[in-house]
Amino acid sequence: MNKHTDPLCTGSPDDVAVLRKKMRRAVTLINGKWKLEILWLLNQRLHRFNELRRAIPDVTQHMLTAQLRELEADGLVRRTVYAEVPPRVEYEITAEARRLRPVFEAIFAWASESTRLEPAQGFDM
Repeated sequence: MNKHTDPLCTGSPDDVAVLRKKMRRAVTLINGKWKLEILWLLNQRLHRFNELRRAIPDVTQHMLTAQLRELEADGLVRRTVYAEVPPRVEYEITAEARRLRPVFEAIFAWASESTRLEPAQGFDM
């Protein structure tokens, strides 16, 4: 069996198991059909619910609500409700989630360089 050369994978099996557990937790927080896109949009500025819905045309109201609730429960999104008529609700990214910026930059760099990400026929970007 080949040895890992990644410095993160060096150490005892227990150390690697701890890192694997942390990686799974991190991926679980951002795993979801729309979560990364929501976080990316909120990283640009705060949005109201309908602004997010318009910015992600294929997302349903139910799915957007569910994803925002999960992100809020995980401390990545802050929801602010204003006591106005009609009620105004704004969503913003938290400081913890703002630390994902290098991840977004890496994804964009990878997407810009990858030939595997050419639009499929009939798919609009």
